[in-house]
Amino acid sequence: MHPLDYCVIGLYLVGVVWLGAWVGRGQQDLTGYLLGNRSLPWWALLGSIVATETSTATFLSIPGLAYQSGGDLRFLQLAMGFALGRCLVVVFLLPAYFRGQMFTAYEVLNRRFGGATQRMASLLFLVARNLGDGLRLFLAALVLHNMLNLALPWCIVMVSVVTILYTLLGGMRSVVWNDCIQLVIYLAGGILALIVMVQRLPGGWEQVLQFAVDQGKLRMFDTRWDWTESHTLWAGLIGGAFLSLGTHGTDQMMVQRYLSARCFGDAVRALLASGLVVIAQFALFLGVGIALACYFAQFPPEQQIQRVDEALAVFIIRDMPVGVAGLTLAAVFAAAMSTLSSSLNSSAAALLHDFGAWWRLDQISPQRRVAWCRGLTVGFGLLQIGIAIGAARYSASVVNDALAIAGFTNGILLGLFALGIFTRRVGQGAALIGLVVGTIAVSIAKFATPLAWPWYTVVGALTTFGAAWLVAVWLGVVQRRSSDRPGRPEF
Repeated sequence: MHPLDYCVIGLYLVGVVWLGAWVGRGQQDLTGYLLGNRSLPWWALLGSIVATETSTATFLSIPGLAYQSGGDLRFLQLAMGFALGRCLVVVFLLPAYFRGQMFTAYEVLNRRFGGATQRMASLLFLVARNLGDGLRLFLAALVLHNMLNLALPWCIVMVSVVTILYTLLGGMRSVVWNDCIQLVIYLAGGILALIVMVQRLPGGWEQVLQFAVDQGKLRMFDTRWDWTESHTLWAGLIGGAFLSLGTHGTDQMMVQRYLSARCFGDAVRALLASGLVVIAQFALFLGVGIALACYFAQFPPEQQIQRVDEALAVFIIRDMPVGVAGLTLAAVFAAAMSTLSSSLNSSAAALLHDFGAWWRLDQISPQRRVAWCRGLTVGFGLLQIGIAIGAARYSASVVNDALAIAGFTNGILLGLFALGIFTRRVGQGAALIGLVVGTIAVSIAKFATPLAWPWYTVVGALTTFGAAWLVAVWLGVVQRRSSDRPGRPEF
């Protein structure tokens, strides 16, 4: 790489830390630090929502889906399900978060079931979020290791330390405004890569379009009922809607953004608009993948590309102009940091508010609570560094399995929230039993069946809900029978 590219990356890393310190200055309490004083504009929250759900793996893997042999646009079916799920969140879940002054999603479960359910749900979130994002950090660092030829641990530490710093200094305001900038950077990186490829092809856009038609890469819909295929219309709409209900309706990382809005209407606008932006974003990345396939057919790389999600990285290093390559690599950093910063901030919020009463943190001064929150941010950052470094000892397949397990909680938590919304007879004991049954069911679906991954959230949600409801019905029958029996004589 040219020294100018390294300068571009360095300026970006310094810039995000400076911005975090500047926008977060003067915060005195947790409402300011964790929720931006509930005053963030809807369009900034929109950018933050989209950036947070886009990781480095997404930035590089989505183009690979269209680049690979037989690849096409069917992934957009899942994006349509994501948009549908957001509509359901607005109708069924979002209103509950604006009843009172809440800090975490799981306070809703406390009101409906009790503290044990709240803490169990929060614990599931903390374990899954930090395991999953620690592994995502490893995957992001692995990409940078291959692109920059730096030692893998240094890549892990470099991404983490910068993310911890601007999250620590600026809190939620820093996370949201940096997310917006990072969204612009990685979208610009994708657009620039697409433009460079098209300009270098002799036939330009016409050549790309003809290549896509000839190779069948413009196929978008697959109406087969195949439970083992992840890219069908039904897996996309149903599985994608359930997945979005879980990730955007019950995950503290997203709910914290809604609670930072000026009002309920702003949260609705940000969430619904994010569904449309995500569809456009994935269409862009898939278009980059089609152009990559056409470009490498015309200008084959010196060495055969072993993994399809490495194709864009190879193009950036080999063929992007000086300076533009640095900006595109900064986009890789941006995609990683937008997810990790949100993870650190939301994990600190969940631990402090859902478990803080155990340590009597609700009785200390606002300034000390902010200090505690900053300390927890650093602690979770170090935890994710440890998970990422430990992941380097395992094969990629084990890492991917662990990432899938980390996503299981979305369906289980969705089942708990559905119990709170749609039932009245289910109590805390039945809800916790449902949680255990849902965890077992989704684990079986992953490891003992060929079921495609978009259906895992459906399995988790339905089994958690169904098992808890059946237990509640059974307990009701037992209680009625007991009340019908003659009472024991009193002495």
